[in-house]
Amino acid sequence: MYGNYLDDAAKIVAEKREENLKFEHARLTAEQKDDLLLKFHPDRIKEQFTELKIGPNKGQKAPIELAEMLQAKPRLEPEKIDLNHIDYESDVLVIGGGGAGTSAAIMASEAGAKVLLVTKLRVGDANTMMAEGGIQAADKPNDSPAQHYLDAFGGGHFDGKPELVSTLVNKAPSVIKWLNDLGVEFDKMPDGTMVTTHGGGTSRKRMHACKDYSGAEIMRTLRDETFNRADQITVVDFTAAIEIIKNDKGEAAGAVLMNIETGEIRIAKAKVVIIATGGAGRMHYQGFPTSNHYGATADGLVMAYRAGAKLLYQDSLQYHPTGAAYPTQILGKLVTEKVRSLGAKLINKDGEVYIHPLETRDVNASGIIREVREGRGVHNDVQDAVWLDTPMIEMIHGEGTILKSIPAMYNMFIKYGIDIRKEPILVYPTLHYQNGGVEIDKTCHTNVANLLVAGEASGGVHGTNRLMGNSLLDVVVFGREAGIEAGKMFKNIKLSDKLSLQHVKDFEKERAAAKIEGDAVSPKILPTYHHGNPEFDKAIPGATL
Repeated sequence: MYGNYLDDAAKIVAEKREENLKFEHARLTAEQKDDLLLKFHPDRIKEQFTELKIGPNKGQKAPIELAEMLQAKPRLEPEKIDLNHIDYESDVLVIGGGGAGTSAAIMASEAGAKVLLVTKLRVGDANTMMAEGGIQAADKPNDSPAQHYLDAFGGGHFDGKPELVSTLVNKAPSVIKWLNDLGVEFDKMPDGTMVTTHGGGTSRKRMHACKDYSGAEIMRTLRDETFNRADQITVVDFTAAIEIIKNDKGEAAGAVLMNIETGEIRIAKAKVVIIATGGAGRMHYQGFPTSNHYGATADGLVMAYRAGAKLLYQDSLQYHPTGAAYPTQILGKLVTEKVRSLGAKLINKDGEVYIHPLETRDVNASGIIREVREGRGVHNDVQDAVWLDTPMIEMIHGEGTILKSIPAMYNMFIKYGIDIRKEPILVYPTLHYQNGGVEIDKTCHTNVANLLVAGEASGGVHGTNRLMGNSLLDVVVFGREAGIEAGKMFKNIKLSDKLSLQHVKDFEKERAAAKIEGDAVSPKILPTYHHGNPEFDKAIPGATL
């Protein structure tokens, strides 16, 4: 039991549970969805965005926090960097050790490339590891990539780049097979058939899962495969890339690296550079909590932007509707959409089912924000929220379903005395996914030669809203595509002897001309929760200054 004033609030939910279980809330019409998003979605709050004054996307809007990083002072002084002292040489440099980075490294090495994988934390310290619900693929007889395309394209408000959405859905079945062959333990029936379920916005059951540890299981497998290829893939961890290096032709040719423990600078030279740095949740846009891992600070967007790469939908973020809102210790932690796909419904303080639980994520997030703002939320001393009625799951599917299907959720809450089999949980939107990023084509090329981007750092795959299960799919599909493409490219590229950071100098001139002020330094590298303690900054060179 909650053991406080919330017990009474939870009793209202319990009293109406039988009635609510039978009640099916109608899906919202397109007009109702648009109205809800316009009034309550964080992306629609104009004062939370600003116009970019410099760079490839000059004149476009971006979240205030991201704009500050995109236009901030570079973390290095080009004149003080010795580009003639090369510490690492490789055919392919992969920046980022999550699902996209490891997939890229594996495929590039398979093509014979010598790969350097650099990650600012450890391989697997990534949003991929924290994804729970599953990975989509249309590989059942009643489904097809065409149907998956319609769901994904429509779910993204028809803003996705068609060639990227097409690549995503058509490569999905082969990606599931690849992961299965590598050893991912997908949920299966006794005869070996993969179990699939619905997600928000899906018209077919195509969600493949590993209980609610899906991302962790996929990341475990990709990490192990990366380490198994140690003869071709060199991993350098606790080292952040802080600037892309170009050659005299303006092509990407490596990166400046910084050891985040010592502040030591290293130079990596490569024929092809792949940015796979993931998301931006630790930027805490608009003060939202986040489900993201500690290193998700939009570094890839900053480096690519300074190098001249265009961004797409940089003003679009995904706020997952169900982040934990109580207790404090797990504020913002992801409550997987699988909980709702199993039958748990969203309930306001009056015990009412106010929306269908499997509307798309942006719609359900907006619905929760509306309930709270209009006084129908559940007040508590952590974060006003709504109920997610988890006991419904075992009323529908039988006793034992929660421990069998979503053990991570049970374990997350039981630590704090909340048994989700018997009690509802409090949820509120959490900053979850960076819908936009660096613009790419279907083989992950940017407008900067020899610079590829894959995974959450890219923009265009999901349009302006992502469906559940398409993120794990995205990182593996496009991580693989980037690695395959780099594996073709490196054979026709020579390592350059003329390395340059002239683009960084040019960027600083642009900053000066635009009269951009402030002491912000980018890339951010790590979030700051120490309120400006100079001793902390001194102790950790990579901390925000």
